[in-house]
Amino acid sequence: MADISLSRAIRWDTVVGALLVVVLLFSFGFVDGFGNALNLSFLIGNTLPIALIALPMTLLVVSGEIDLSVASTAGLSGAVMGALWNQGMTIEAIIPICLLLGVVCGLINGLLVTRLGLPSLAVTIGTLAAYRGIAQIVLGSDAVTDFPSRYLEFASGRIGDTSIPDAFLPFLALLAIAVVALHATPFGRSLFAIGASEEAARFAGVRVKRQKLLLFTLTGLMASLTGIFWALHYASARYDNATGLELSVVAAVLLGGIDFDGGKGTLGGAIAGVFLLGALQNVMSLQDVSAQSQIVVTGVLLVLSVLGPRVARQIAVARAGRRAAGSPPVSRTPAPTP
Repeated sequence: MADISLSRAIRWDTVVGALLVVVLLFSFGFVDGFGNALNLSFLIGNTLPIALIALPMTLLVVSGEIDLSVASTAGLSGAVMGALWNQGMTIEAIIPICLLLGVVCGLINGLLVTRLGLPSLAVTIGTLAAYRGIAQIVLGSDAVTDFPSRYLEFASGRIGDTSIPDAFLPFLALLAIAVVALHATPFGRSLFAIGASEEAARFAGVRVKRQKLLLFTLTGLMASLTGIFWALHYASARYDNATGLELSVVAAVLLGGIDFDGGKGTLGGAIAGVFLLGALQNVMSLQDVSAQSQIVVTGVLLVLSVLGPRVARQIAVARAGRRAAGSPPVSRTPAPTP
């Protein structure tokens, strides 16, 4: 059964990867300005915040949970970063504080889910509003823009004359770590087991609550890192930074074939979904499509990303049933009578 589920996930990953290639080829050939090195740098840089949070979100959804407070955690991290900078602290001291804040936010979500038994969807909708409200209290309506130039250049600069942002290389390192953790370690296998059947995983000796608490904490940490990157990349720390980013993250992860019910999917598919969504948003921006229309497209993709894998599985099951019904009966030769 595990092999069947894996093959289905791979087939969906292949569809998403092929669609990404088609969109890129079409955009390079027919969309003015898409192949420009500066535009490609913008595309990758604007997609990186989604990709960063998609790494832990993929692990979380595989385990059967979700965190909708990630964008608010990122906004809170950016707001605290701006407020502390205004107080005269150095950026080297501020960044660890913001990362620790993300750990605390994720830990709160995890404790509410694992210790009180509350549903993660309801919990993180609540903390989504709470963390954003705290961010507004911390920084108000101010925008902090005068961060050190070397940090701004790293967050928005490119490697030489290429279209690859400087920040893309650290992301690749984090991606490699996440891929190995999910697909090549007992920890990753335990996450698939939890998502498939939490009770069975517990009977098999998996520390379910501890694993989920770790995932929520890791998600908070990465959301905070994203908030720091966002403030430096766009050279602006505001309380409303990254507003709505959670919708893009969830849409990209589910579009990449991660089953919302948990237990199925691959990180490669999730990242393919991230860059497919990023490419589509970039193309729409080049074609002067309004931000509101882009949100509509993201919402439609979110619905399709949930329906797509389920329809594919139903088709596969139906085909398997027809093949079984059409196969000739197995003849049994009676044993000779002594």
